[in-house]
Amino acid sequence: MALVEVKVPDIGDFDEVAVIELMVKVGDAIKAEQSLITVESDKASMEIPSSAAGVVKELRVKLGDKVKQGSVVLVLEASGAPSAQTAALPVASPITTTPASVVALPPVSSQVAAAVVVAPVSSAAQAHSPGALTLGLPHASPSVRKFARELGVPLEEVKGNGPKGRISQDDVQAFTKAVMAGSTQTKAQAAMAPAGGDGAALGLIPWPKVDFAKFGPIERKEMGRIKKISGANLLRNAIMIPAVTNHDDADITDLEAFRVSTNKENEKSGVKVTMLAFLIKACVAALKKYPEFNSSLDGDAIVYKNYWHIGFAADTPNGLMVPVIKDADKKGILQISQEMGELAKKAREGKLSPAEMTGATFTISSLGGIGGKYFTPIINAPEVAIMGVCKSTHEPVWDGKQFVPRLMLPLSLTWDHRVIDGAAAARFNAYLGQILGDFRRVLL
Repeated sequence: MALVEVKVPDIGDFDEVAVIELMVKVGDAIKAEQSLITVESDKASMEIPSSAAGVVKELRVKLGDKVKQGSVVLVLEASGAPSAQTAALPVASPITTTPASVVALPPVSSQVAAAVVVAPVSSAAQAHSPGALTLGLPHASPSVRKFARELGVPLEEVKGNGPKGRISQDDVQAFTKAVMAGSTQTKAQAAMAPAGGDGAALGLIPWPKVDFAKFGPIERKEMGRIKKISGANLLRNAIMIPAVTNHDDADITDLEAFRVSTNKENEKSGVKVTMLAFLIKACVAALKKYPEFNSSLDGDAIVYKNYWHIGFAADTPNGLMVPVIKDADKKGILQISQEMGELAKKAREGKLSPAEMTGATFTISSLGGIGGKYFTPIINAPEVAIMGVCKSTHEPVWDGKQFVPRLMLPLSLTWDHRVIDGAAAARFNAYLGQILGDFRRVLL
């Protein structure tokens, strides 16, 4: 069998795009058109498919690499001829919100602030001519329709340049290139992002335009990709969610002593237990007792999730990202601490995969290592609540006879009033405080 180099096809007018996910490894048997890697521009992400079937003999890219048209992705021991269709264009998919997540989001996600995640990205061609008679369907062949579905392209918004407005594969390809360039918006994106971002679509007065240079020296820097993505999601969440925040304090004096002793006992393991690991486990217990906090809105229905994936905000040089601890209910404190350390390191190095920033059911944003007292974190949709924690401080607490010094942890629970009411939020915080005060309650 012949060795075949699988290369990055024409992805539009881009010098380089970043590899953010590897979907195959050496030794894998793959099919023609199977996705190999995910690449991302400032505007969208897309999957690069294989132009042939075979066995992966060598990977020529790694996470974080920059690639462009013609870059070799991998070497295959081919078992069939290349696919003409996929050789022409990769399967592309706009960045979408998750859960998650992330852009995230996250963080986007993300997410992501709390998750790095964004609205569907747009296409480039003008909308299909509304004057043409389409009988409810765009004028295109079944193969072109299939091609558009694989690319995630809204065919009804593509302008056909063939006879009688017929949409060709070239039209879909041009549309996809423009998605990556972000030169225009789809109807879905336009509906979610007000024109110009100035609030006009919300009936607000225009955003002030000021020539700051006339007042003194200035320096202009373009926002990074993560901040652009997370900023759009934060704005949407802040506007659309009727959010309320409850502030409380939890006595963690005994828990902190236990944490310190645990770290001394496990010095050789290299795993450092943080208070956030205990908080994740405590939040899982509270989420199980009050399941509405582990839910999401879906139209007029509430979806209750029977899994507990906890996102935690990680501060990175590129912005805030939200890795997710999956199935936190099934993991112990040491395992959660180890996984948190690994995910936080990957976040700082820009190596988090989309899968590691999506799927969160509840998020914790911790400023404990920095300071502060209370704050109002923004909910990471489609979640319905987020917990913010600040730096713990020693405070005098009345024990019935005298004031004694206790280590108090500030808690700020923001919740979606469409799903949760004030009484439930107060109970959730009170129960969480009880667990942090006596961690044996986790076993109950």
